[in-house]
Amino acid sequence: MLIKRRRGWEIPEHLATPEAVFLNRRALIGGAAGLAAGSLLSGRAALAAAGDQPLYPAPQNPAYTLDRPLTPERFSADYNNFYEFGTSKTVLPAANALKTQPWTLKIDGLVEKPFEIGVDDLIRKVGLEERLYRHRCVEAWSMAVPWTGFPLAKLVALAKPASGAKYIRFETFMDKAMAPGQRAFFYPWPYTEGLTLAEAGNDLAFMVTGIYGKPLPNQFGAPIRVAVPWKYGFKSAKSLVKISFTADRPKTFWEGLQASEYGFWANVNPAVPHPRWSQATERVLGTDQRVPTLIYNGYGEQVAGLYKGLEGERLFV
Repeated sequence: MLIKRRRGWEIPEHLATPEAVFLNRRALIGGAAGLAAGSLLSGRAALAAAGDQPLYPAPQNPAYTLDRPLTPERFSADYNNFYEFGTSKTVLPAANALKTQPWTLKIDGLVEKPFEIGVDDLIRKVGLEERLYRHRCVEAWSMAVPWTGFPLAKLVALAKPASGAKYIRFETFMDKAMAPGQRAFFYPWPYTEGLTLAEAGNDLAFMVTGIYGKPLPNQFGAPIRVAVPWKYGFKSAKSLVKISFTADRPKTFWEGLQASEYGFWANVNPAVPHPRWSQATERVLGTDQRVPTLIYNGYGEQVAGLYKGLEGERLFV
């Protein structure tokens, strides 16, 4: 007997949005004036073709679906954490100062041969796909978005890490003239984050270059960021300029500021509260509805095995 186990994040096929409606939605959101301006200001909207084939919208990977509606772009695009441009959620106007073209990503550390590659060249080398992911902030709000990008595992394979590499460290840009938030001396700029190499190789770990069928607007972390959907959002570093492979666990931005509240692992768990608020529920952007938080943000079947034997670690904030 064939027994099919449905993953916690899947939606029944009969509830899927009809293709015609989905395509019409894309056309409508593509015309949203304020958000389109964010894409244009990212400097990447003009680079929407590789040869004769458009990069965006990318083909959707049907293996990554949702149990809830997508968050409308008008809500998610104007509610962002991007401390380089300020501590408020409405960083969109300030983030327009981010110059994303040209943009080079440096790969170094314990790899066969360190190299630098332009983001556009990287995209053409690895290809793009769209995935529907939940995103859960440590501040107890959430959204569901259609990221465009490629598996982080493809970049790991491209880097050819040495046998001694156990971790991957992400580093964002550093430019105080362009990013006023980086002038705050009490933050340990530049922003850094990290994963184990095993986490980086998980199918869910995703390098993001677009959203809602378009190049990534600045406030989302243009032109390239990471998305780690089973972890709290601060682990998904934005506007990356360097990825390093290391033998030692990297010290991350928020861990350096307050390790008791923002640990290295930061896996989503409703049963483990933040020291200052509960994580049992989350506020869904655009609805203000509160829904129960799911262990590993609903991706436990895919990632729980990564943490076998780590019972002594603080796996959750």
